Amino acid sequence: MEPLPATLGALRRSQWSEQRIGRRTVKLEVRENLCEKLRRGEALFPGIHGYEETVIPQIVNALLSQHNFILLGLRGQAKSRILRSLVNLLDPEIPAIAGCELHDNPYRPICRACRELLAEAGEDTPIAWLPREHRYVEKLATPDVTIADLIGDVDPIRAARRGRDLADELTIHYGLLPRANRGIFAINELPDLAGKIQVGLFNIMQEGDVQIRGYPVRLPLDVLLVFTANPEDYTARGKIITPLKDRIGSEIRTHYPLTLSDALAITAQEAWTARDGALQTEIPDYIREVVEEIAFLAREDKKIDHRSGVSQRLPITCLENAVSNAEQRALRQGEPVAVVRPVDVYAALPAITGKLELEYEGEVRGVETIARELIRGAFGRAFSRHLARANLQPVVQWFEMGGELKLPEYAPATALLAELRKIQGLLEQLPQLGVPARAAPALAVSAAEFILEGLWAHRRIQRSEERGYFAQPRSSEPHEAAPRPRRQYN
Repeated sequence: MEPLPATLGALRRSQWSEQRIGRRTVKLEVRENLCEKLRRGEALFPGIHGYEETVIPQIVNALLSQHNFILLGLRGQAKSRILRSLVNLLDPEIPAIAGCELHDNPYRPICRACRELLAEAGEDTPIAWLPREHRYVEKLATPDVTIADLIGDVDPIRAARRGRDLADELTIHYGLLPRANRGIFAINELPDLAGKIQVGLFNIMQEGDVQIRGYPVRLPLDVLLVFTANPEDYTARGKIITPLKDRIGSEIRTHYPLTLSDALAITAQEAWTARDGALQTEIPDYIREVVEEIAFLAREDKKIDHRSGVSQRLPITCLENAVSNAEQRALRQGEPVAVVRPVDVYAALPAITGKLELEYEGEVRGVETIARELIRGAFGRAFSRHLARANLQPVVQWFEMGGELKLPEYAPATALLAELRKIQGLLEQLPQLGVPARAAPALAVSAAEFILEGLWAHRRIQRSEERGYFAQPRSSEPHEAAPRPRRQYN
């Protein structure tokens, strides 16, 4: 492999000729690389699930149109992750004038220092190579961001050291936006940016000029501008000023996973469940489904603020906490495998309650009560999916004949399995959950407990903290309101 050119003269004689990169903007570069990926059928945004038919095609259209764009969506919808993935559409590396703060194009420098260097050194002007990772700049918009942070300010110390007038362009300390020249500049939570800062932003992105301390500076930047915003922020904390909104080429709406399979794929990818160490962990599929259903139910619940949204981080952190509780139990009992049980989902309440913004009715009832109701409803949905046609009447009859069962949270799996065998017809249903009849005790206990939890969710049996599982009172109607859930395990 030939070494990369180190001077302007060598660059002219290489494949990086002026014809190739002299007038090739970053938007054109992204467009060309995107077209090549589309031709080859490559994944455009690896790790992004559920947007294949909705969001991604709109982003592709915006990039092919060479638009600046904004992603509008509630929290936890992978907006920032998508923006950071755009760096993969840039060239692996590009040439720039060595030492330049603005990563100037060797053939079209925009800063005065580089123009003077080019006039002095000519073909011997040193060239540096800028990797794609260094061409992405991200800023979280906050009300205290100043024009100096984004655009730049006069540096009086630099002016004094060099004996220059403050109006001299060489005394400017450039902000984040000029330093993103020839790259991608992302601003998260755009409405939080003060209006006067937004004015400076659209002026430089459209006209290429800005005033710093009253001195006009011409900066024809080459940059792809991308933004994110929460639609609720338009009224809660600020708004995007009309001139800036008008200059953003495309407005793209994101959303939460629309299907259970997409949600499962996201959580499986993001949750830390493959723990290091000698202890193995096992998460049954029905437990994964329950965790996802909690988020789906929360997004439908009228007691939860839909304007705030329910982040996809809820099932991710919930599953991580559930696995940790299973680990704790296995370590206490000296078991070789930590199998997640339904009780572990309830143990993950701290990962759920902090992510729910409640309406007035929800505030009256309490966030923990709402979270427990969501978990119960999630077990009901997963139960219906797996065991809708199962004959569980013998199990219900066992309880109606006076049977009661309490499953301590940290009891050994072998002891719990011995108790579960007493319930007629219960363990015979495990194969419908994909659990073999001769499964390991911990896995069999998890599956059997899921069946009991599902029966309780559908009000076919009852459960309390003191008694565990027991028969549904005969006076109760099938569709009466569920009793207030309580912690059901010791």
